[in-house]
Amino acid sequence: MTSPARPARPASPSRPKGAGQWALGYSEPLNANERMKKDQGGLEVRDRILNLYPHTGFDGIDPQDLRGRFRWWGLYTQRRPGIEGGRTAVLEPEELDDSYFMQRIRLDGGRMTADQLRVIADISIRFGRDVADVTDRQNIQLHWIRIEDVPAIWGALEGAGMTTAEACGDTPRVILGCPLAGVDGDEVIDGSAAIDEVVERFVGDPTLANLPRKFKTAISGCVDHCTLHEINDIAFVGVVHPELGAGYDLWVGGGLSTNPKLGVRLGAFVPPQRVSEVWHGVASLFRDYGYRRLRTRARLKFLVADMGAEWVRATLEKEYLTAPLPDGPPPAPPRNEGRDHIGVHRQRDGRNAVGFAPRAGRVSGTILHAVADLADRFGQGRIRATTTQKLVILDVADEAVAPLETELAALDLVVRPSVFRRGTMACTGIEFCKLAIVETKANARDLIEELERRLPDFDEPIGINVNGCPNACARFQVADIGLKGSLVPDDAGEMVEGFQVHLGGHLGTRSRLGRKSRGLKVTADGLLDYVVGLLETYRGERADGESFADWAQRADEASLAAAGSAARGADGRQ
Repeated sequence: MTSPARPARPASPSRPKGAGQWALGYSEPLNANERMKKDQGGLEVRDRILNLYPHTGFDGIDPQDLRGRFRWWGLYTQRRPGIEGGRTAVLEPEELDDSYFMQRIRLDGGRMTADQLRVIADISIRFGRDVADVTDRQNIQLHWIRIEDVPAIWGALEGAGMTTAEACGDTPRVILGCPLAGVDGDEVIDGSAAIDEVVERFVGDPTLANLPRKFKTAISGCVDHCTLHEINDIAFVGVVHPELGAGYDLWVGGGLSTNPKLGVRLGAFVPPQRVSEVWHGVASLFRDYGYRRLRTRARLKFLVADMGAEWVRATLEKEYLTAPLPDGPPPAPPRNEGRDHIGVHRQRDGRNAVGFAPRAGRVSGTILHAVADLADRFGQGRIRATTTQKLVILDVADEAVAPLETELAALDLVVRPSVFRRGTMACTGIEFCKLAIVETKANARDLIEELERRLPDFDEPIGINVNGCPNACARFQVADIGLKGSLVPDDAGEMVEGFQVHLGGHLGTRSRLGRKSRGLKVTADGLLDYVVGLLETYRGERADGESFADWAQRADEASLAAAGSAARGADGRQ
């Protein structure tokens, strides 16, 4: 049997003109970023990083390399300490730069062995002042890295089978995968082999190392949809075709930042053996048709929004694939709306996956070294990072679960966290990031501690995402409570660090962006009271079984804005 015939396709929409699309003949660079990439590809800076700049030191690095090509190898300059958020947008790049780097380590599928995690931990301790962050894209980031130490760092990582290649830049970024891939008995399909094939064939491929902007991928058969297919440039979502068996539903065009858009289904079924071909086809389509004139419109989501899913699928099949794709079914609703794999989960082999929560992703090399040791002692040395800044140890026997929990708790890593620790994420923030306007990690930590103290019996799942700027590294638009760092007026009318509040965002059964109101802003000093008041208001007004996201979408705007003052009174604060 064959899939049912597709409906006739509508006429192609008119193509935007003059947006720098290579496929339309715009081969000359239209901005400084495109010129930099044409002058020399980002991957080609590797030799200078290894053999030149460690001898010249930071001051000898070419500016195009420093703020451009270095990103192709996962290196960003850190923010110079002491620069307040109000100066982020007015200073020149060289005024914001510190002489240290953030180094992002690429972990496709979030997969690590204990030995690999020890290498990362040792690098953090030796070269990075014992600081490390687990990101919401399953990477680990280190800070305080000197250019003189990068050759030794890369040597250690590559010797352990890891890389920093294309961890940043206008490239195919790390591929998200389910932390329980291959062990969850309920999964639709194990995406591990597909991830490995795409990485092996195409990461570092010079023909895909000059995309219009970043290109984010998710490949997963997880029944919880933990890789957040709705907000990736391309996503392969596990489904079962009624005739062809298990494979993937193809989504494109998701992304957040300053112009958030949820991805769209192409209605195409991708058999497992065609994942790498289809991935390469979509990446190539983006390379050739993506907008290159304005960086602010260079993501795939803008092309998909302008041209439509039908055009994307038709162009993909006609110009980039060896054969059309069959139509296929949509994915089933997620089993668990939380999507985080925290807690103890039975594996298909009878052992357990134990997921645990740091505080908003911040850990240290010392802690990571201890986690690696625990993974060997209580499991089989397999560790996974999640898309919610958490970690999972696989292969834990029933009798080892309780002692493992105890050992993790001693490291302040909690297997059964409060809803606040479980649901709070934060981006890097002003501590290290040159784009940030406010502090994030410390604000998130304080939020967790204060909410646990003031609302100890609150047990409804709640996502609180703290972002230092509009770029949505912590996905504030799709959180129950999304906090976007900005300058806001205090009671005296002075502009101070604070947050614009987005409410009711959600990914899952009813995916939607959070509700935004220009007047819904809170100072950093008033944040704790505001969130407490907001959650208390929700508990007082919700209908039976109503989630926070659903309530926030219908709640009266005036009561949302006034939530903080009620909490201050209840807690006896002035």
